[in-house]
Amino acid sequence: MKGTVNDMEEKQKKAENGNDKGTHNRNRKEMRCRKHKASEKTGKEQNYCSVNTAKKDKKEKKKSKDGKEKKKLPLKRTAANNLFALKILWKSSPSYLIIYLASSFVYGILGFLSESYLLRKIVNGIQSGENIKSLMVYVSVLGIITVITYTGMNWFWQVIGPVKQRAIGAYVEKMLLRKSAEADLACYENPEFYDKYVRAMDEAYDRIMKVMYTLYDLIARVIALTANSFLLFTIDPWLILFGLFPLVLGIFRRLENVANHDMEIKKKTVNRRMEYVRRTFYLGEYAKEMRVGGMYINMLREFRESYDEYRKIVNKYGLRIAAYGFIQDCGLQLVTILGATLYSVWSAMCIGSDQGGMLLGDCIVVIGGIGTISFCLNNLVQNFAEFGEHSLFLEDVRCFLDYEPKIKDGKLEAPSSGGGLCVHNVSFRYDGSDKDVLRNVSFDLHPGERIALVGSNGSGKTTLVKLLLRLYDPIVGEITMDGRDIKEYTLMSYRDCFSTVLQDYKMFSLTVRENVLLRPEKEGDRELVEAALSASGVSERIDRLEHGIDTVLTREFDDRGAVLSLGEQQKLSLARVFASDSPFVLLDEPSSALDPIAEYNMFENMIKATKGRSVIFISHRLSSAALADRVILMDEGRIAEMGTHGELMAKGGKYADMFRRQAENYLGSEVSAND
Repeated sequence: MKGTVNDMEEKQKKAENGNDKGTHNRNRKEMRCRKHKASEKTGKEQNYCSVNTAKKDKKEKKKSKDGKEKKKLPLKRTAANNLFALKILWKSSPSYLIIYLASSFVYGILGFLSESYLLRKIVNGIQSGENIKSLMVYVSVLGIITVITYTGMNWFWQVIGPVKQRAIGAYVEKMLLRKSAEADLACYENPEFYDKYVRAMDEAYDRIMKVMYTLYDLIARVIALTANSFLLFTIDPWLILFGLFPLVLGIFRRLENVANHDMEIKKKTVNRRMEYVRRTFYLGEYAKEMRVGGMYINMLREFRESYDEYRKIVNKYGLRIAAYGFIQDCGLQLVTILGATLYSVWSAMCIGSDQGGMLLGDCIVVIGGIGTISFCLNNLVQNFAEFGEHSLFLEDVRCFLDYEPKIKDGKLEAPSSGGGLCVHNVSFRYDGSDKDVLRNVSFDLHPGERIALVGSNGSGKTTLVKLLLRLYDPIVGEITMDGRDIKEYTLMSYRDCFSTVLQDYKMFSLTVRENVLLRPEKEGDRELVEAALSASGVSERIDRLEHGIDTVLTREFDDRGAVLSLGEQQKLSLARVFASDSPFVLLDEPSSALDPIAEYNMFENMIKATKGRSVIFISHRLSSAALADRVILMDEGRIAEMGTHGELMAKGGKYADMFRRQAENYLGSEVSAND
């Protein structure tokens, strides 16, 4: 029967670890990919996100020798972070938490009764001539209880446990995803905040579960320690001294955990680089560049350098960690176990039970029990160190969840008809920049009007669109809709007033129909989707697909999925605008992948399809701007010129010069000023 309870605990943990990894491995991989893609953006815009919740202590500001800032949380915060994890477990699955922790009590008591106490009872009973019948009754009853407990708990871990774990994981991820939806756009463009977000998504579930695992171990060790200590104390009080020695070794256990934590933090950065290199070899978006030149040689070099750096990190911390482990092992084996063994053997063999020494059964129990006590004490120190480690990772999770968005939600519902949109003396700069991206921008968008925003790269056009969508708030000035500051409206109702196609639009691995609607389907939507695809000029291509608008896009999950060209994807993204009836339409270079003729036809269709709706579109091809009711030329964050196409051409300013230059590229140098 000895070892049965330990086997039960071991099988339980293996099952839990396997289920945990299977549930969240794919989510972690996706988050790493998103993290890398965010870090690859050029021209990152700094922002005003800050996730630090308290001023750092002067000691925390000092850099360690290797340049890494040491992280140390106060005891109160450490306890709060671990309680935070337990609260989440209680909210998501209270029954799982109760049964899991209750099982540690059961296993701890059964472990003591079926090992140390049973061994002592049998050996001493035989030595003292005790009735064998009473021993058999004890063993039989204990065996039946153990089998029943083992069967019941094994059924729970294998059948109920995985479902409960999935429920906990879903609760945690929903909590984080809801918070991410509240976070300002600026946060995603801030590498520091985004790193915290990714670490939160990557570590939250594992760390929350590990808090429960550590508490489970703590309860089991306390029970085993208390029972075995009491038993040894009744045998010989001096034996407790051998069991307390591992507390001294706890200092080295803590140093080992700190070194492990620092090593893992440094390894994450290197692993991130190595993962990026791997992705350049297997992602389709890099395939052409990797094959037309020698870029693969550079990427292999990066991989090799990352591996060398990884090896240096392991070598730097590995020796230190091994030394701490060696000291602990020597202290435990030589002082505690060997010392207690020699003492008990001397008491039983040299003194004898007749002279006040130990019985043979007591001696055997001491040899096994002192090791159990030392192991429990050593693990108690480790458990508390693990709580500290969990707290460090949970700090990122709590910082992310405690973040308060700068873009505050209003209280009023935005009018469904939209009304007029007015920009009053708006200026804006990104946090950390000393230059305004927009300066004193003012204009009105009247109901049903179409405005073309034109200008060179970096003139502030896309930033203005972000402000109109209230992804950022102006530093100076205000934007009003229907006479009210847009800050007074709820974010959801306000943004629902806009149909938008941004520069970096995305295709989802869903059906064409779902990619156009971007919402749950309602009755009559099929006809709406077909009309939208026709208006955007991509209906013929979709009709040729095997399942038409029910065809899945991309081949990420469907080998028969459709792969559209960049131009076709852009047309399909425009169909989203035509499928919506929102009062405002914002298009940020919606036709950059189309040829000039296709672009002109697309804009003609857009003008017809958006009749009665207010439209702002950005285009670098000024021939399309001629279709707008009004043209706004942006230059270095200001409105340089504004008027109809005809008025600006007659003015002969910068817009007219840009228009003629583009026309000459397509029609030749004979284009006259009247064109």
